[in-house]
This record gives sequence, structure tokens and C-alpha cells, in this order.
Amino acid sequence: MEMDVTSDTVEVLPQHKFDVRSLEAYLNQYLPGFGAEPRAVLTVTQYRSGQSNPTFFLQKGPQAYVLRKKPPGSLLPKAHKIDREFKVQKALFSVGFPVPEPLLYCSDASIIGTEFYVMQHVQGRIFRDFSIPGVSPAERTAIYVSMVETLAWLHSLNVKSLRLEGYGYGVGYCKRQISTWTNQYQAAAHQDIPAMDQLSKWLMKNLPDSDSEESLIHGDFKLDNIVFHPKESRVIAVLDWELSTFGHPLTDLAHLSLFYFWPRTLPMPNGGFHIQENTGIPWMEELISIYCRCRGIDPNLPNWNFFMALSFFKFAGIAQGVYSRFLLGNNSSEDSFLMANIVQPLAETGLQLSKRTLSTVLPRADPKNQLFAQTRRGQEVLTKVKQFMRQHVFPAEKEIAEYYAQNGNAETRWGHPSVIEKLKEMAKAEGLWNLFLPAVSGLSQLDYALIAEETGKCFFAPDVFNCQAPDTGNMEVLHLYGSEQQKQQWLEPLLRGDITSAFCMTEPNVSSSDATNIECSIQRDGDGYIVNGKKWWSSGAGNPKCKIAVVLGRTETASVSRHKQHSMILVPMDTPGVELIRPLPVFGYMDNEHGGHWEVHFNHVRVPATNLILGEGRGFEISQGRLGPGRIHHCMRSVGLAERILQLMCERAVQRVAFKKKLYEHEVVAHWIAKSRIAIEEVRLLTLKAAHSIDTVGSAAARKEIAMIKVAAPKAICKIADRAIQVYGGAGVSQDFPLARMYATIRTLRLADGPDEVHLSAIAKMELQEQARRLTARM
Repeated sequence: MEMDVTSDTVEVLPQHKFDVRSLEAYLNQYLPGFGAEPRAVLTVTQYRSGQSNPTFFLQKGPQAYVLRKKPPGSLLPKAHKIDREFKVQKALFSVGFPVPEPLLYCSDASIIGTEFYVMQHVQGRIFRDFSIPGVSPAERTAIYVSMVETLAWLHSLNVKSLRLEGYGYGVGYCKRQISTWTNQYQAAAHQDIPAMDQLSKWLMKNLPDSDSEESLIHGDFKLDNIVFHPKESRVIAVLDWELSTFGHPLTDLAHLSLFYFWPRTLPMPNGGFHIQENTGIPWMEELISIYCRCRGIDPNLPNWNFFMALSFFKFAGIAQGVYSRFLLGNNSSEDSFLMANIVQPLAETGLQLSKRTLSTVLPRADPKNQLFAQTRRGQEVLTKVKQFMRQHVFPAEKEIAEYYAQNGNAETRWGHPSVIEKLKEMAKAEGLWNLFLPAVSGLSQLDYALIAEETGKCFFAPDVFNCQAPDTGNMEVLHLYGSEQQKQQWLEPLLRGDITSAFCMTEPNVSSSDATNIECSIQRDGDGYIVNGKKWWSSGAGNPKCKIAVVLGRTETASVSRHKQHSMILVPMDTPGVELIRPLPVFGYMDNEHGGHWEVHFNHVRVPATNLILGEGRGFEISQGRLGPGRIHHCMRSVGLAERILQLMCERAVQRVAFKKKLYEHEVVAHWIAKSRIAIEEVRLLTLKAAHSIDTVGSAAARKEIAMIKVAAPKAICKIADRAIQVYGGAGVSQDFPLARMYATIRTLRLADGPDEVHLSAIAKMELQEQARRLTARM
């Protein structure tokens, strides 16, 4: 948000109080103009920000100043050098760079207890929330552009002309940063985080050839350290020069770009949003392009992944230090304990970026997708997936169809032909792997929606990218709720594609649309659990690589809540008592590519207690987390299936003649084609809205959008498939064309993850509640 002095300051904190009378006497003597109104009272308040070097707002009559001082107590030898801040601001002010005018430096600690300096107060706007609410998209863009232009200006300054001899070492800056933060992390580490050690080693081995480049760098250049003009989108002052030095300029640019890759599993600082999803905020590549144009350098930045990885390494090191000080009782922030949870995700993100080639060339966006814009990463992956599908997946369809036709009754029908395994290795090598999981892929749900649409055009394509159901949902469960042991034993091989899994929920003897009816029992017995029950429609159970099943069952509990009487447990498929009874065809189709849908019996199956996921009675809680993104993954893929169906319909309408006219010349067929296009666009928009809602407000808050698309997508696409079959006539229901199987698949989705009627009831309930709240608000 935009801040002014009154909203951004508080009463001076007890630990930072000082003798105001002594300060006033000193300023009267040494600061010109300060004593112009002797009757005016000096007031001192403290800024909420600037906790490293405490910062204060001074007001005396019409005069306003800002004072920065060292914090009290014993300090690290090289920390909190406020004399450096004063020195660099004085140099920058002298060459016209926008900084507050430095007025007075005092090295006499007897005045207020520490050294301090005073600068002119700059009246303007400071945006603490990086999404900059309350301004138009055009102004938001202008603010970000002005910020990056100012950074380019800073890095273009002639180092020698600043006369800052001895201010920094310059050459070899990146190497020193790695060593510094490695040592600081190791000294503060409270647990072993392999990603930090791996990232440190990678960074040291991949130092850029340009590590000798030398510019004045800020060290913490970001939006909330900048003052903008009160009315214009123009930078009028850059604040907080505590970390400034001579070093590599791209470290500043990478720090500014860090939030484009911020892990979606972590709360976002300064506003809790992901930059690319906010209207008007430029993509990272656009900022880089502007920066490079201003500096006159090539926008294809070498080693960009190094600088992004270094930024995350540094941020993780800082977080570790904050948590270490919290453990020692030296940090006053109430949220310091939370820093323990972000070190590993930040390190893992840095490690992922180190292995990725980060392009700084922005591809042209598809205009039809601009209502819900993809991230830069999403565009990049979508382009690669489309190319991979064209070059490798679609050409293999005939060979794979022939394989399953020849092996329909053989044991090998549940396995994958060698061509699929080859495609999987190729996709993995190109980084097109596990795209459904944001924490691994770096993609949003909206990004994945458009990617899944492409894979939905071919039955076996999701398997090629390790994005097939039910494994995606099971991997999400383990990622979100699994213990470290469960992740190591099952999630990691699933992510590698070494094994597959099954999901066992639906039962033949009860109405499973009401999941509280589930009867399969999971009973504690000493150091284990005993599982007894019958399941069916257990997708993937027939795959020879299926090694683990996620089973929902009833546990004995004292809870009166119907939704706290069930649990989820991991059952290895080779456990004694697990029996595959029969595969269940869908309208006669066995779904061989994905391991089929099976009836599975669990006969006194004993598994260790450590196989229980999250805890007893937490089954429905886990289900809701699983079915948030999982429910719309089907809808995402079905949009691609609909595009394929419409393509087939149009091809047939153009090729065939009936009653002396091409089929498309018959008005009814032309209308079917038009209505199908309209329906696809409607379903795509609703799917993208649901995905966008999950990204921005989470699965729980987006449950209405999820339920709506779960009803709308299969119903609309069933109608499209029915029209296409009608256009094909008898051929449409034959095995010679894929329409019959497409219809069977999409019709099944009206039952999968809950029948339409259950979702319609939920939508109606939520709508009535929302209408009631609106009515109450108007009264």
C-alpha cells in the first residue's frame, strides 16, 4: 500500500529511545536552519521499517528530517556502518542521482548513545505492497518501469567519478558473496538442509566469467526502498544504502526479479501475491529488456540462472540467520520463528533455477489467453509442450493403438509399449516432467491449465509427461501431507516415474457419492493398522509399475463429526492380502494405457502405523486438498479433448456428401459446429477462472468455481462428442474412429470425483449463502 509519514511511523520503541533534548541541542548548533523557529517543539517518531539501522522521523515546525542510527548493544564488526550510508548518499546526491540530501553526520556516540546521521525528508509515496493496489494498471506499469530505469541509471554511473575510494572490493564480488553466505549459513544452521550445501557448491563451480565487472550496487533494491513522486510515477529517492558496495550489477537486478520465482508454497512478502498474475505489472523479461536498453547492453544476459540462484541462496541464508537470532532471543520480530520453514523451499527453488536455462527473450502471447495471462515460465513450457506433441506424441498414436489392439487379451496389455517409455525419457530430458506440481515445476495452476489442454488431445500424452491420474493426485497428497519418510519412500520414485500408484476410495457395496458411507476399515493393531474392505474403480491398479495404493477407510474415533471418522493410509501393492479381483471396462473400453480401473479387495492387510497419512480422522481433510487442483485437471484435459473432437467433426463435415451437399452445408451441421466452438470457449474460460482462483485465493476459497467447472465441462463436451458421432454416423460408434472412446471417457467424468448432482447441490448452497450475506450487508 501507499504509505505516508503518519501511517508509517510509531512511537519510539523502548529499546531505541534516546535523549531528545541532547539531540535537539546538537542539531541547533550544527545543522543549518534547524533552529529557525526556536519555539517549535521537536517531535520524534520511529519508522516501522528500517529495523536493521533504526530510522526516525524528526519534525520541528515546518522542517522535516530523517535520522538513522546504529542499533544499541554489541554489534558485528562490519555491520551497521552508517558512516558508509552517509558517504555513498553524499556521493550520489552530488551527481544528481535521486537520494535524500545527506545533511549531517555525527560520530560522537555521547549525543544519543550511538553514531547517527541526518538527511532531508523526502515527501512522496512508498509502496509497501508490491501489487500496488489502488492505482490503474497503466500507472502500475509506469511505476515498475521507473524503478528499473533508476536501477539501470545507478549501474551506469562512473565508479571513479563518485570518488568512493575503498568503498568496496569490486572484482570477485560473486565469489565473495557465496563464501560469505555459506559461512554465515553454516554458523547459523539449526538442521541439515542438503539443498543449501548443493546450491553453494554449484554456485562456486559456476561463477560467471564477468565476475570482474564492477558497479556501485545497492544490495537491497526493491519497491519498498523507493520514494515516488506524490502525483507522478517517477522515482524521487532511493533509500536504505546499508548493503551498498562495489560489485556485480546483475545481483541487484536478480534481487529485484526474485519474486517472479517465489515458491507458491510460501507466503509472499510485501503483499502476498505473485507478480506475474497482477494486471499492469511487467513480466520479468520486460523489466530486463528495459534495464538493458537503458544500459546499452545485450538483453540476452549470460548466466542469468546463476544470479537468480545466488539471490535465493542469499535470501535463504538471511532467513536462517533471522531464525538463529530468534532461537538466541536476539530478534524482536514476532514472526521470526516462521523463518525456519522457508529456508529449505528457498534453497530448493535456487537449486531448480540453477539447473534451468532461463531465457530472457519473451515469446508472443496468444491473444485468446490474455484474460487470464500465463506467467513467462508458463508460456515457455506451453510452447515446448506443443512442439513436443507435434514432433513426437501425435506421430506415435498409430503405433501405440496397434500395440494395444494386438495385446488386448495378453498380460502385456497393462504395460506400456517401448515407444511410450522412450517418449517419457525424452520429455524428462527436456524438463517437461511433473508439470502439474507447482512446487516442482514452478508453474501456476493457470499455467498448467493451458498445458493440460494440449496433453488432453491424446489419450496417452499425460503419461509421457508424468502428469497422469491418479498419480498426480497421489503425489499432491504426499507432497502436502506426507511425512519425510513417506516422501522419501514413495513420493520421490513417483516423481522420477520409477513407479506408479492407485487411489482406492469408491466401494461397490455403498453409495460412494456420499463419501461418509465408506466402510473399508483401518483399525489400529499394536504398531500397525489392519485394512479390510472392498474397493472398485481403483484407477491404475493394473499397471505392472503400480507399487503403492492410497486407501481411504474408516477408523475408530470418538469424533461425532461424520467427516472426522475416516483416514488415508499407504498400502504397498505387494502386501499380503491385497487382491486384484477384476478390471472394470468403461463402456467396453479397458483404459489399458493407464493401468485400467480395478476391483481390489483388502483382506486383513497389515501395514506399519507410519503408513498413515497426517493422522487418524484426517481423511476428508486430505481429500479436499487432493481434489482441489485434481478435480480441475480432468476439466483442463477435457478442453483439449473437445478441441480434438471438433477437429474430427469439421474434417468429416468437409469430406462427406449427403443429399447432394457437403455435410457442413446442411444448416443443422453448421449450427452444431458453431455451438461446439462456443461451448469450448465457455468451458475454457470457466476452467481458467477456476485455476486462477486456486492460484490467488486457494482451493478452499475457490471451491465454488471448482464445482462449477466440474459440472459444466464434461456435460458440455459430452454434447460436442454426441454431435460429432452423429456427423460420423455408424462410423462414430465403431472402433475405426476414436469418437466412441472419447465419448466414454468424457461421460465417465460426470461421475469421477463426485457426480454432477452432488456438485450442483454444493453450488446452490454456496450461492444462497453469498446472496444472504449480500442482503445482510445492504440492510
